[in-house]
This record gives sequence, structure tokens and C-alpha cells, in this order.
Amino acid sequence: MTDPTGIRAESYLSPETLSQLAPFDLRARMIVEGVRSGFHASPQQGLSVQFKQHRPYTAGDDVKHLDWKVYARTDRLSVKQYEQETNLDIVVLVDCSASMRFGSMGVKAGWGGTRASGSTSSWTKFDHATATATAIAWMCLQQSDRVGLSLFSNGIKQTIGRTSSIGHWRRIVSVLSSEPVDDTTDFERTTEQVLSKITNRSLFVVISDFLQDPASIRSSMARFRHNKHDVICLQVLDHQEIEFDLQDPSLFLDMESDDRLRVDPPAIRDAYIEALASHQEEIRSLLTGFGFDHHLLDSREPVGPALARVAARRSSWLKSHHGR
Repeated sequence: MTDPTGIRAESYLSPETLSQLAPFDLRARMIVEGVRSGFHASPQQGLSVQFKQHRPYTAGDDVKHLDWKVYARTDRLSVKQYEQETNLDIVVLVDCSASMRFGSMGVKAGWGGTRASGSTSSWTKFDHATATATAIAWMCLQQSDRVGLSLFSNGIKQTIGRTSSIGHWRRIVSVLSSEPVDDTTDFERTTEQVLSKITNRSLFVVISDFLQDPASIRSSMARFRHNKHDVICLQVLDHQEIEFDLQDPSLFLDMESDDRLRVDPPAIRDAYIEALASHQEEIRSLLTGFGFDHHLLDSREPVGPALARVAARRSSWLKSHHGR
């Protein structure tokens, strides 16, 4: 099925991925401030189906919310309070810096394409991030949550406002598929720009390779934490970046600085794997220290099962901590 923009939905979200994600929803760990009835608990005291507590009756309270059973037992007037269920605001932040243009395998069959894969003829990290972002947007819109999108590199490049309209999904796909993938990465500037426009507590999903200075990432995450947002960090790496099983002498290019270095991969593989593991552990430790999620996504693996694991782990954590 196509629309006037030429977007074919099945090219960015396959029926197989839909079926893998259908049983799951994406929930916030923190109590959120929502705007409509939905899945997520709100701190606002409203009149919804889930009972929270009683409080003493005070003059002016609506008598229809009096609990007469409590009155019969205690001879005291008490008002029922409920926990309002609201929908969630989700903001997907996708890294479109030059390093996301790397890819070591061919474009996947049937893929709708991005400017990154169009210029490299490869399944790039940005293509995997796009597939991941469109799947997350679909999941959240099915929950009637409001979804927004921002693409960033050395700052915010493009933003789509938050809405729960199902038609919003095609606009998200259109922007992701047409955005240039270049420039350096500046997490701190990006965070400052994003948080200056979002005041209500929200769930942020950050999709990036996170191959930046951990101090910069820490500073950014501290600001999300200070503003009481929830964050899921999805780290997309190419399979070769993870395994580094190249055999022939190769010329390596830093896609953000254009620095070049010729190396013999087998000679440095052990040192590379050790350095990557150290970086990963530092990133994982600082994110979990803030109470945020970190998941590594291998670009060779399909999107559906990986996101199903993300949602299942979060749901399991919520049940164990809140009984929900």
C-alpha cells in the first residue's frame, strides 16, 4: 500500500515484525503525566477504574464519590480516590551523524531505503536505526500514545511533534528515509535543545551507536534524569564493529573526522575487542546508574525479536517492582 509520498508501509515494517511485536507494549518506568485515558499510571488524582486510596471527606467534595461502606463501618465520611490511567508521551531520538552511515552488508531485500543506504548500497547503522524507530513508533501509536521524533547529529536536525494519530507513522517514515546522514555527534547540545521544548515527563528512546566520549553521554543522561524523564538507549552497532573479524590489511576511515589509518586487523583484533568491551561496560554502567535501559542491537539481526526482548524485559521489571 502506498500514499502520496510514495512510502510503502511494508517496506519499513514487515508483517513478520508486526506479528513479533503485536503481543507487547512499551511502558514507562516512572509515573508519567498524560493527557488521555490509556495504559500508564499518572500522579494526577482522577476518576478512573483503578482504586488508589481513601481520604477524609471535606466540604465541597462531590458526594457521589463517598464510600458508604466505609461510613457504615467507621461512621466517618471518606472519599474514594483513583489512579488516573493516561497515555504516554514517547520521543524517539535517532542519531543521523556520519558514523551511522557505516555498514558491512548489503541492503536487505525489500527495504524501502534511506539516503544512507542509497549512497553506500549497504545496510547501514542508520537503516537499522530507521527500522527500529519505525517499529517503536508503530508499537506506541497502537497503544494510543503520543509519539514524536527528532533526528540529531551535532544538534537537532529535524523534529516531528508528538501526536497519537495513526497517520503520523507515515510522516515519521518519510522523514527518516529522506534525512541526510552526516556531521559529527554532540549529545550535550542535542539534549539541551530537546529538553528546552519538552516540559512534561516523557519516555525517550535514544537510538545511536553511542561511540562518543562517555563523559558527554553521562552529562546528557544526567539532564534527562534531573528532569525526571525515562530513557531507553538502543545502541546500534554493525556486526563487523562487534566481531572485527576482518582478515586483510585495510584502510580505516573515521566518518566524522575523515581521519584515515591503515591497519592489519588480525594484529589488533584482541586490543580492539578489549577496548570496545571497556567502552561498552562504561556506557552500560553509567546508563543503569541513572536507572535507564541499555540494549545492544546487532545490525545483522532482525528488529522484531530484539524489540520484543526490550519490551518484555521492561514489562517484567515493572511487574516485579509495581505489581502491574
